[in-house]
Amino acid sequence: MIEVRGLTRRYGDVLAVDDLSFTVEPGKVTGFLGPNGAGKSTTMRVVLGLDRPTSGTALVNGRPYAAFAEPLREVGALLDPGAAHPGRTGRAHLRVAARSNGLPRRRVEEVIERVGLGRAARRRIKGYSLGMRQRLGIATALIGDPAVLMFDEPINGLDLDGVRWIRGLLRQLADEGRTVLISSHLLGEMEQIADRLVVIGRGRLIADATTEQILSGLGHVQVRVLSPEPDHLLAGLREHGFDAQRVGARELRVDGGTAEEVGGLAHALNVPLHHLSEVRQSLEDAYLELTNSSVEYHGREPVLTTEEAR
Repeated sequence: MIEVRGLTRRYGDVLAVDDLSFTVEPGKVTGFLGPNGAGKSTTMRVVLGLDRPTSGTALVNGRPYAAFAEPLREVGALLDPGAAHPGRTGRAHLRVAARSNGLPRRRVEEVIERVGLGRAARRRIKGYSLGMRQRLGIATALIGDPAVLMFDEPINGLDLDGVRWIRGLLRQLADEGRTVLISSHLLGEMEQIADRLVVIGRGRLIADATTEQILSGLGHVQVRVLSPEPDHLLAGLREHGFDAQRVGARELRVDGGTAEEVGGLAHALNVPLHHLSEVRQSLEDAYLELTNSSVEYHGREPVLTTEEAR
């Protein structure tokens, strides 16, 4: 279990983390989300003892990370895939990690096989692609068979096969009863992987709930309906208090109602329907709604000149 309580971290005048509290429970994959500069990496660094908190605590299984004599047996982490010495081979890197934490040498070969490094383990790390560095970092995190695992953007650089592999790995680790915390900007993947989401912005907690709660609790259910009599249906929906908009020649979007309610009203109005469905809000939609006021750097659409528009 990871417990963050009242955590604050300042760097001079910069408040990176502001009175942040949340718990990462075992048996679940917890997604750690937030805009760039939100404080995710800083929080993870404090949990791992790489930065000291200005105030508050960050504990792993009730203890500070620095209290563990053999930390890789307790916590496995991947924060920076480029942190390994480039002149070593992947296998040598893992052997150093194993020896420094009193782990048997056989663990090196076991994690090499588990993450799919294969023959690449004999090559020097400076020749690795980003995807191979990610696999090596994950192997290092797993080498001590820890109960707590933390990954910062582990999907970056992986090909499609690698992405499918890590989905299964994270699910398996959580199903084994381990505590799994993963930070990522790939919201489509997080929607598939994470059981629970902790969302922060400007160093403060925005949301801490299950993925399903966040998807269903933000915004209204959206209904799409297709009818040969859209004007008649639109007027009836608005008359009965539904937030309905025309989005096509014969298509309407209804917010705040269910397909059953819209279909029932259409039946009462004798309006024929050609299509009726509920559109589930994506995690991207929910995330943008949650963090809109916390994004520090907003991009702007380029303004084209008349000549460029041609």
